[in-house]
Amino acid sequence: MLRRRPGWLARAGAALLVALLCATGAASVHANARATAHQQTTRPHAPAPEAGVRAVVRTTRALRRVVRSLVRPFTSPQPNIVFVLTDDLTSDLLPYMPNVRRLQRRGTTFSNYFVTDSLCCPSRASILTGQYPHDTGIFRNTGADGGFLAFHARGLEQDTYATNLQGVGYRTALMGKYLNQYSPGRIRTALGGPYVPPGWTDWTVAGNGYRGFGYRLARTVRVVRHGFRAKDYLTNVLARQALGFASESVAEGAPFMLNVWTFAPHAPAVPAPRDRHRFAGLTAPRDPSFDEADMSDKPAWLRGHRALTDAEQARIDATFRDRVRSVQAVDRMIGRLERRLRALGVARNTYVFFSSDNGFHLGQHRLTPGKLTAYDPDVRVPLVVAGPGVPAGRTVDAMTENTDLCPTFAELAGAPAPPRADGRSLVPLLHGDATARAAAAAGWRDAVLVEHHGNVGGAGDPDAPPAGSGNPPSYEALRSKDELYVEYADGERELYDLASDPFELRNLADQVPPERLARLSAQLAGMASCHGAAQCWAAGHLG
Repeated sequence: MLRRRPGWLARAGAALLVALLCATGAASVHANARATAHQQTTRPHAPAPEAGVRAVVRTTRALRRVVRSLVRPFTSPQPNIVFVLTDDLTSDLLPYMPNVRRLQRRGTTFSNYFVTDSLCCPSRASILTGQYPHDTGIFRNTGADGGFLAFHARGLEQDTYATNLQGVGYRTALMGKYLNQYSPGRIRTALGGPYVPPGWTDWTVAGNGYRGFGYRLARTVRVVRHGFRAKDYLTNVLARQALGFASESVAEGAPFMLNVWTFAPHAPAVPAPRDRHRFAGLTAPRDPSFDEADMSDKPAWLRGHRALTDAEQARIDATFRDRVRSVQAVDRMIGRLERRLRALGVARNTYVFFSSDNGFHLGQHRLTPGKLTAYDPDVRVPLVVAGPGVPAGRTVDAMTENTDLCPTFAELAGAPAPPRADGRSLVPLLHGDATARAAAAAGWRDAVLVEHHGNVGGAGDPDAPPAGSGNPPSYEALRSKDELYVEYADGERELYDLASDPFELRNLADQVPPERLARLSAQLAGMASCHGAAQCWAAGHLG
């Protein structure tokens, strides 16, 4: 919906646009009815789209440009949103990303931003819907409670921030990685084309793109094979497509929501050819939790881990170097996007978000490279936001989470608040004068929730943990500024006083009074059973 100023021309233009959308929507539904049905087939080759469908699309776009040119002088422009989501990125990579550091200097960094689960698909489901895993039902990358097939079967694609923003006039694009199990070569519509979920204007999505080469890329109406030439490197392909989408959107006079979700730096963290030999002498950071000396107070799943060998530490250093190398192309892409936005004249009306779906540990608590735990390296990730009205060079320490992104995008776009989201819009922390922002931060939630279903693995799961990297049993965790409290399904508990023990070395669960554990357990239970923004907001205030 356009934000209209009074005037007969704006009303007439809006009416014409509605009529146009109804007419072209009917044609699109007729042509693609079965394509969006709850069906997928596994066909080796997809037939070319009908010429008539392409003609309808071209005509629709042309007419939309005419209508928007009539309405634009009488409307307040909706902001554009660019969201770069990386895979398994941690804060220790930011010093090697100069464009992200520039983004921090001109925007706001959230220093206490967490994910609902340190696993790709559950976290991405929370980002798209604003819901905790206990409400999405997505806890794994595969199986009945995880992956694209479960997300699709549960109807969650019908109510994401993509459908919400598209409903108020946004062009929306997802480029890169979607949800585990999605494969452009296998997930097809009844008409043979790649399946595109509701809400997306442009769909440029790969399935198994982790190696950066030799992948298939769904391009909305067809599947394109990419080989092993330098120009096929996936992050660079996504950068080119993202630049084109931004230019097309501005040419059409439409606000846009551009999501570039990279595979980097997920293992095997293959860098662009130009970066393969950079950072040759780099070693992984070693904080006090690296190769932890005393593991006697850790839960059983971790307690027996032996000290890291020299070979394991060398492999950790090599992994860190590869991760740094692989994010160089991501960082250059961000710089190219910002330059394109300035060239298009829309930079001052565009928000840029940068984050990761989860973190990654490298030697902390004797764990070889991996994720899945409730410890900070796995669940605490960067979130940087820059854009109109966002204070420059500011850090916010409020307890925020990936469930907050969906309602944030809705408020920025002027879209209705997502009715089933558990999160809270971050806009009060981003906008307003210093007094208003301080008041919002003072009244913010005290804690966030992490939920994990254990024994991750299985065929086709790229996050199946190798030996030594950690595969904890199911758990729920409460994380506040000062405490981490974890309850495992097998009855074990962890409690860390982060004010005095920021590296989570001393488990106090067996040392504190029972009343304190009972209080934490009740608070955790309240968060793990909350539904909707009001309940979850109340549960996050610990009192």
